Amino acid sequence: MSERNLRGSRLGTASLESETGVELAERQNVTYHCPNGHTTVVPMSMEADVPPLWECRCGEEALRADTEAPEKKTGKPARTHWDMLLERRTIAELEVLLDERLELLRSRELIKRSA
Repeated sequence: MSERNLRGSRLGTASLESETGVELAERQNVTYHCPNGHTTVVPMSMEADVPPLWECRCGEEALRADTEAPEKKTGKPARTHWDMLLERRTIAELEVLLDERLELLRSRELIKRSA
């Protein structure tokens, strides 16, 4: 009997909930302008903290229409592998290591060791 009731009701694709009695949050439309000339309008809640920058569809940063560009934060540059290596060893030590490895390669001892 239960199979007959579910057949044809599209239970997996249609929601049985309705929007009656649902009160939506108050919204505002925020306009952003891209340096490439694109305009984006984003609906946001009235209670939301509206960001001054928004990513445009072209990948550029779009600025909110009623604000000025925020100051760019100066951060530390990313440490590279070379920077971290120089924290552990000096250039003279690295030259000695390089000479040792080159000597091993030239004498083909590395190839014999790995075989």
